[in-house]
Formats: sequence, C-alpha cells, structure tokens
Amino acid sequence: MSLKPISAQAAHELLDQGAVLIDIRAADEHAREHIAVARNVSMENLKKASPLNVAAGVIFHCRSGNRTQLNATTLSACAACDAYVLEGGLDAWKQAGLPVVKDASQPMELQRQVQIAAGTLVLLGAVLGATVSPWFHALSGAVGAGLIFAGVSGLCGMARLLMHMPWNNTTKPA
Repeated sequence: MSLKPISAQAAHELLDQGAVLIDIRAADEHAREHIAVARNVSMENLKKASPLNVAAGVIFHCRSGNRTQLNATTLSACAACDAYVLEGGLDAWKQAGLPVVKDASQPMELQRQVQIAAGTLVLLGAVLGATVSPWFHALSGAVGAGLIFAGVSGLCGMARLLMHMPWNNTTKPA
C-alpha cells in the first residue's frame, strides 16, 4: 500500500472523522512547534510497532513533506489501513491557516544549532586565516572534516556536544 497525498484542509477534515496524525519529526522539533492532535512517533519507533489500523486512516507528516516522501515505503508498511502523507507538511498546514501549538521556550532544533555552529566556526577560521594567521584556516578544515565524517558515519560530534548544553536540557514532553 502506498501513501496517498492529502492537502492540509482535507487532512483537517479527515482528522475530524477520526483519522490519526503522526508527526515523524524528532522530539525536539515537535516540542517547539506541532499540530495539537499530532502524535510524535519517531521513525525508529514506527518501524518497531505493529502496523497502525485506524478506520478513518493514518496521516504522516514532517515539517515540509520531504522526510515523509523519503520514507514513504517504510511509512506505508506502518499502516494496515488507508495511509496519507500531508502535502507540504507542517509548513502547508500553517499556510492553510490551521492552528499549531508553539512553545518558544523550547530550544531550537538540534540540526539548526549544528548548522549555525559549523557555519560560525568555518567563517571564523576563514576570516582569522585571512587577517591574523594562515594557521586559522585549519579551524575551517577541521569543521569540514567533521561534517564529512558525520555524513559518512551518521555520528555528529558537534550535535552530541550541543545536546549537553544547558539550553538543550529543558525539553518538556509535548
């Protein structure tokens, strides 16, 4: 069974009929902003669970719709009923004027923190390398090597370090 695309408005109507909305994003993303009725279930937990069987269907979503499309085969196997993907994800839901729950006290998504930190360090290494000493270019090189390692291995040291920062130890269950 494959995932059928569904618009935000049609999804909203289907939810009123008893469908279940599953947010496949990471817990930190869900905690900061989510659709009130969405259940946050990670891809790993979905793979382990028995297939969902809801008469009105199951709707999967992420932020933009890309992750749900990339995982469509796996997600369709997680449903023993009609399964849908919310076209455009949470972004489309908001553009349709539908309500979301926001908690600005939650930390920024970890992936964005990594991007900001890595970009800052690369820029700093380039500027200091050009103005102070060419040895500072090694900082940019080290960050680049770390990003390559993270991409190849799936292990990001910077993300692991940022997870332990005080501002990231405040996530409340949604």
